[in-house]
Amino acid sequence: MTQPTMQFIDLKAQYRALEEKIKARIDAVLEHGHYIMGPEINELEGKLSEYVGVKHCITAASGTDSLEIALRALNIGPGDEVITVPFTWISTAEVIAQVGARPVFIDIDPVTYNMNVDLLEAAITPQTKAIMPVSLFGQMPDYERINTIAARHNNIPVIEDGAQSFGATQYGRRSCGVTTIGSTSFFPAKPFGCYGDGGALFTNDDHLAETMRAIRTHGGLQRHHHPYIGMNGRLDTIQAAILLAKFDSFAWEVERRQDIGARYTELLSATPGSRSFPPGFSPPCIAKGNTSVYAQYTIRSQNRDGLAAYLKEQGIPAAVYYPKCLHEQPAFAFCNYHMGDFPESEKASREVLSLPMHPYLTNDDQNKIVASISVSFEPEK
Repeated sequence: MTQPTMQFIDLKAQYRALEEKIKARIDAVLEHGHYIMGPEINELEGKLSEYVGVKHCITAASGTDSLEIALRALNIGPGDEVITVPFTWISTAEVIAQVGARPVFIDIDPVTYNMNVDLLEAAITPQTKAIMPVSLFGQMPDYERINTIAARHNNIPVIEDGAQSFGATQYGRRSCGVTTIGSTSFFPAKPFGCYGDGGALFTNDDHLAETMRAIRTHGGLQRHHHPYIGMNGRLDTIQAAILLAKFDSFAWEVERRQDIGARYTELLSATPGSRSFPPGFSPPCIAKGNTSVYAQYTIRSQNRDGLAAYLKEQGIPAAVYYPKCLHEQPAFAFCNYHMGDFPESEKASREVLSLPMHPYLTNDDQNKIVASISVSFEPEK
């Protein structure tokens, strides 16, 4: 079996391009020795809050911790419900259960894979204490409608799980800056990643910001004074330094991702006289008003597994996000959902396939990927 000859996400190419800056930033931390909550934390939080366009950024140890901190800051716990989607990574719903609340799932839109906002209002009950949409694969759901519905129901807080969309926009507003609280992840494979786990929270609410900062640091802002039950959720100073070294190149990387994503779509779109693809195959669709950072470039095929196997034979890595929906996971059996409850999510989980995507992907690699996809659908002679 041929081993992949190209990278699904090429972190080594990024490191080579930024090596001097990254090493200088790490060396500075090693020199001053403030490994926990060092000066790079405040510097990074200032840059990121300005970038997103909100008053406050609170960095955290991971994107999972950041979601949990947000829920705790909103006093969400046993007996409460949080509305989200079943087609996402487990962290989204895991943190809801972790604080003692119940995840309430609603299905996705089959085109964008994000929350189907048409289903949102019917899922709201007196126990609904937050709505947590996921900005999946690099673009945001319709937050204007989501926020309007939330406001109509006693201003239910909206938490954006923007782990895959940092850098994306919706009608000019950046991901993580359009809801009560925005959360993102700096996991290495994310569009803006460090070299370990990391995450951040964003808000314009002064009280929520102070509460989240306290919860992040064992429930207090002053040593030996703990108003809240908190956690050890701080971002390491070295990870902040790495993110600072990468920040100046991030705008270029976002632009490259968008160019590469647009080129993929152009190459994969069937046109008269060129290659064509079978029914059920489709490239991603970017919703009106949105830009995407293509955390993954995700196509859809009714023969997903066969296509993935063929690409592997050609030395092309591909990945499935996500082969099981959350209501299929044993951990969420207590929610009492069943197969068939979320048909679009279930269908997507059996059909989506993500192709190599990173700012250093070459045209030659893209051409090879698309040509291989095209050949895989040709009938045997």
